Amino acid sequence: MKKSNLAFIAACFGMFLFGIAMLSLGTINTFLVDKFLLDKLSAGSLASLLPLGILIGSLFFGAIVDRFGYKLLLTISSVLIIACIVLIVYAGSFPLIQAAFFFIGITGGMINGATNALAADVSAENKSSNLSLLGVFYGLGALSLPLITGLLTKHFSYQSVLLGTAIFLLLPVIYFMLIPFPPPKQQQGIPLKKVFSMFKDKVLILFAFVLFFQSAVEGISNNWTTSYLKDIHGLADDKALFSLTMLIVGMTVARLILIYVLKKIRPIRVFSLSCILIAISLVLVQVSGSLAMIWVSYFLLGMGLASGFPVMLGYVGERYAKLSGIAFSFALVIALLGNTLLNLLVGFVSRTWGIQHITTILIASACLMFLLATWAFNQNIKKPLK
Repeated sequence: MKKSNLAFIAACFGMFLFGIAMLSLGTINTFLVDKFLLDKLSAGSLASLLPLGILIGSLFFGAIVDRFGYKLLLTISSVLIIACIVLIVYAGSFPLIQAAFFFIGITGGMINGATNALAADVSAENKSSNLSLLGVFYGLGALSLPLITGLLTKHFSYQSVLLGTAIFLLLPVIYFMLIPFPPPKQQQGIPLKKVFSMFKDKVLILFAFVLFFQSAVEGISNNWTTSYLKDIHGLADDKALFSLTMLIVGMTVARLILIYVLKKIRPIRVFSLSCILIAISLVLVQVSGSLAMIWVSYFLLGMGLASGFPVMLGYVGERYAKLSGIAFSFALVIALLGNTLLNLLVGFVSRTWGIQHITTILIASACLMFLLATWAFNQNIKKPLK
């Protein structure tokens, strides 16, 4: 098998692991609340530490992979995630749990960035298509831990399920250690002049701010859907939570389809259609009069969100092939800031004017994504890097 294929499989393994890490808190949160008798403030601290860690990891992974390559980062980060999962199982105090989720965030952010950059690096053609395939493995990882935990905790403790998960995750670590990876792109050191000029590149900034709103829409949908559906549509907890499942399923199904579509249709055109689908699905959420229609709307919303990161990161990877790690790091940090800032905006708006305005913010974000992506694409053609 070609070295590039082996490396792409490694990226898929890493993204699967990241999907598990991202859903780890939501999956076991209720167990931790019961074990440590947590109040809402203490439980909420975990929800803050995880994304903070991801932001820090996203900030630093780029320079590491460009200077030292992918093997070291993926192997060490995966081992640390496994160690943190084991720590959660045996921790006797809540501060240890907080530390574990903080480091899961840092290492998860590094793995997310590194796997996207690696997939782009080893894809000479069809970068967006291969990044879409990579995203499928995130969906599989995100779906697997809640599903397995829900099934097995009827017969085993959540600690036993987590230990089993940790043992299973040793398989990707072994794979990372055995296969060859692309050599570091900047073995002689990071060219700081090029890095600083990169941060002045209007095209990169535009692509990054498309992801600013893309990440925000994903984050708001994940964090506020259950509250919105309970307050506005009167749904019970289990039915509102199933809407989130439909969102992830829709995204995963769409990324499977995009693997083929992005080879036939220009990625920017696919992304533009996705923005329209996002807006349509959110209007349907507002006017839905039945539970089935709500679930269909969230499935369509997931499908609309599927192309954002693969398409935009595909363009970033093509523009900065020799500094893809740092370029991806820049774009992902901007994306995570969008997630954080717009979630804060939604919190303020919902408290001040009501939670029903969430969909208006999301539709406005989809429109901005469309406009910024069109602008970025046109600038990318007019002003290629020299």
